[in-house]
Amino acid sequence: MSPRILECKTQVAAVRRLTAEILEVDLSMLEPAEFPFEAGQWVSVPLGPKTVRAYTIASTPASRSQITLCADVTPGGIGSRWFRALAPGQVVEFKGPTGGFVFTRADPRRPLFVAEEIGIVPIHSILWDLYQTGFGRPATLIYWCRGPSWLAYDAEFRLLSRRYPPFEYVPVVRDPVGSWQGEKGEAPDLVERTVPSVQGLIAYVSGGGEMIKKVREVLMAKGMERKAVKWEKFW
Repeated sequence: MSPRILECKTQVAAVRRLTAEILEVDLSMLEPAEFPFEAGQWVSVPLGPKTVRAYTIASTPASRSQITLCADVTPGGIGSRWFRALAPGQVVEFKGPTGGFVFTRADPRRPLFVAEEIGIVPIHSILWDLYQTGFGRPATLIYWCRGPSWLAYDAEFRLLSRRYPPFEYVPVVRDPVGSWQGEKGEAPDLVERTVPSVQGLIAYVSGGGEMIKKVREVLMAKGMERKAVKWEKFW
């Protein structure tokens, strides 16, 4: 059963810049004292009488007294300006948790995760939650960004792949720079090249609508059922 939706009051404990335009904020729970949620869910933050923005939880459900939100502030709109201005001690109210982009542990199929830029946030929560709680089964993450500097959680996923060998991490960028030695191109193309069979596979795809559509088409062309592609659209 999904956790019930709560009206919450929190206080900013810390703010971190992961990349030039991607920020994380830690929120300590005030009311209620604990916030139960499922990995992959999000919260709604009221920014005005008729203005609400959704932010995905980057932390895992293991921590209920403090959660971490992550956002790309590049768009520069009201939500970006609000997130960029957050500072320790500030009170933040939100409603949640919301969202059905969650992993079903009882599903025996091998998961393939595909993320585009800020769409990595729910998958970050899901993967750390899985492997920190004894999942142990193979899983693959294809993490696409326009360039290496946008791979906000690159170091974390490299650590995860070393700590849990059944987890395969495949970062891919459109514009490699410097000493980049990884995959180059677009996420759907990499799925086409690196997924030889969809038998026994389930996909979790998160990012822009166009990428989701193309990845789904690639997987369905290989024989995957449409309902076996779970997705979370960020734009």
